[in-house]
Amino acid sequence: MTIATIGKPLTRVDGRAKVTGTALYAADFNQPDQLYAVIVGASVGLGRITDIMAAEVERMPGVKAVITHQNAPQLPYLPHKAVIDPAVGERLHVLQDEMVRFYGQPVAVVVADTLDDAERAAAALRIQYHSSRPLVDPTDQMAERIAPSAGHADRSRGDADHALTEAAYKIDAVYEIARENHNPMEPHATTAAWEDERLILWSKTQYIANERAEIAAVFGLPVESVQVNCPFIGGAFGTSLRTWPHVTLAALAARHVRRPVKLVLTRKQMFFTTGHRPRTQQRVAVGANSEGKLVGILHEGVGETSRYEQFAEALTAVTDYMYSCPNVRTQYRLAPLDTGTPNHMRGPGEASGIFALESAIDELSYAMGMDPIKLRLRNEPTIDEAENKPFSSRSLTQCYDVAAEHFGWSRRNPEPRSMRDGRLLIGMGAASATYPAFQAPANALVRLMPDGSVEVEAAASDMGPGTYTSMTQVAAEFLGLPTDRIRFRLGRSDYPETPSHGGSWTMASVGSAIREACFEAQAQAAARATQPGSKLHGLLAADMEWVDGRLHRRGDPSQGLSYQDIVNGSGSPIEARGSARRAQDLAEKYSMHSFGAVLAEVAIDPDVGTIRMRRVVGAYGIGRVVNPLLARSQCTGGMIGGIGMALMERTVLDARDGRPVNAHMADYLMPVNLDVPQLEAHFVEEADPHVNPLGVKGLGEIALVGTAPAIANAVFHATGKRIRKLPIYIEDVLGN
Repeated sequence: MTIATIGKPLTRVDGRAKVTGTALYAADFNQPDQLYAVIVGASVGLGRITDIMAAEVERMPGVKAVITHQNAPQLPYLPHKAVIDPAVGERLHVLQDEMVRFYGQPVAVVVADTLDDAERAAAALRIQYHSSRPLVDPTDQMAERIAPSAGHADRSRGDADHALTEAAYKIDAVYEIARENHNPMEPHATTAAWEDERLILWSKTQYIANERAEIAAVFGLPVESVQVNCPFIGGAFGTSLRTWPHVTLAALAARHVRRPVKLVLTRKQMFFTTGHRPRTQQRVAVGANSEGKLVGILHEGVGETSRYEQFAEALTAVTDYMYSCPNVRTQYRLAPLDTGTPNHMRGPGEASGIFALESAIDELSYAMGMDPIKLRLRNEPTIDEAENKPFSSRSLTQCYDVAAEHFGWSRRNPEPRSMRDGRLLIGMGAASATYPAFQAPANALVRLMPDGSVEVEAAASDMGPGTYTSMTQVAAEFLGLPTDRIRFRLGRSDYPETPSHGGSWTMASVGSAIREACFEAQAQAAARATQPGSKLHGLLAADMEWVDGRLHRRGDPSQGLSYQDIVNGSGSPIEARGSARRAQDLAEKYSMHSFGAVLAEVAIDPDVGTIRMRRVVGAYGIGRVVNPLLARSQCTGGMIGGIGMALMERTVLDARDGRPVNAHMADYLMPVNLDVPQLEAHFVEEADPHVNPLGVKGLGEIALVGTAPAIANAVFHATGKRIRKLPIYIEDVLGN
């Protein structure tokens, strides 16, 4: 094959569909005779329903049904857990009893002829409660601490506590991160239609196979009786990994009224029942000897969870392998609260944990009078000391070299509050980034068509990173064809099953499966090409080779056959399936992660405390880059998310009832164009033959992971004031 498409900055193959409005999202799929549903959420944070005055609402114009626990059927809710579901606890059983577990919990759904009718009726529905005061603050003295029942709550090597007492330099501090909500552009939406006992869903989901399996389990249906469709996603960041109650409610309502039903969450409702990044509190202690070698690290973290499920994330995982240190102890605890269950949000766990770790490392560098980057590189490990095995590849040193050169780190005055631009204080900060290089079992189908085109199918999703384009490039690369001959399809549960579109593993998993399917398609094509009557009849596989989509005698392209020639010669398309999973021996032998270095510059007005981002430069070692254009977009998007995490995003709950008081875009602040400075993403050349056949590593999370601590460290450099909580507000800069 001489046609090379992997590594090329191709524009999006689905771009025209998106800008012309022909790309259909979940709420765009209207069905004949469709009705509209609106959820009514609990207006108390804890308690039980004592009365529902539904009769008057049922008589309102256009209303077809008011469904509550009083008239909803008891659903089977058969056991089902996917990899993204909490391992401990049980998902919310919606409209199955009178209990209220958190503010905004769905307690009724109104179905009507029009959306206006449904919204009007939902607003008129009166519900009475017997309520109690919920516990919604993980720092409250009443909040208990429990060890997660699944995973590593505590890990240790050496004696970190003793080593810290002997350290020449030591930092011991507490860091806090606010609760965040995902808030993608597209709200959650589901349209449900029943065909006898078969359910069809048009639903926003990052995990098509799981949405199908979860809804089948909820309704007690065979999995093959549920069809899920999701060709496009307008952003998600993890919020659509799980199947939330609104999907069940749409299906329940459609079965109740015997007509298709569309249900779209409001922006406010997306703060209640579709997950959030948990609020965390972390204590980190780091100690070093006089030469700057780390001698001890202690990392203790607490994250919120709901009372009915244990949501756990990788809050302390990075600390185990990020730096070379003989004595490390980590501890992770959960604080069960009267809230909805948190969920994975871009860089789940790592983004929060590395803020605390990288802030403490930065503090230590100032205490020692050592350059922050120099301290990090002085403690670069040669192996993963937690697992005692080599990294499949690790390019953090090169990442810092590249980022520092492009950033101009050498021009930084190390003294806090020493750099100015006129009256503005200028700060420069650094932080490391990392994320595991995951791979999950995946499947794909390749179909060689008589017209010379190729159809590729996989039940994956595309929430914006460019899955349509990058998978097209993979198929084109291994079939030796131009990309315009490839038609990649995703977003249907009847396509070959794939893992979730999250965890930075889509390319490693689905891309590897497409590669295998391409090879299988070529093998089948070669078998057909050597049948009697063919110009290649009698040749063995070793005698032939594929070059630019043509099969010919090795070294002699004059007698070749194209895919189209072969398929037309046999009269039917060639359909091949491929599967891929990580080899167990490689998983046991190597520690596999992406690494990066992030440098940030801020300008702060010393009189009013406003913080303006000036630039962010990141350099990343992510193995093979399939599409540099898409990859840079992924990185800059992650950086923007990191800016929001560092300076803006915070969901505030009313302690009296758990109500999110800023559940709207006016008060839940997010970066807009004026907040986004110059952003640069660079990629270190890195060949990693161990992670997967494509040599790729995950990219979706890592660009967000290191951005917030780099910004916080820049704020300290500008002001000399160490702020240990996110987001950093004006009052934090101005306060004593």
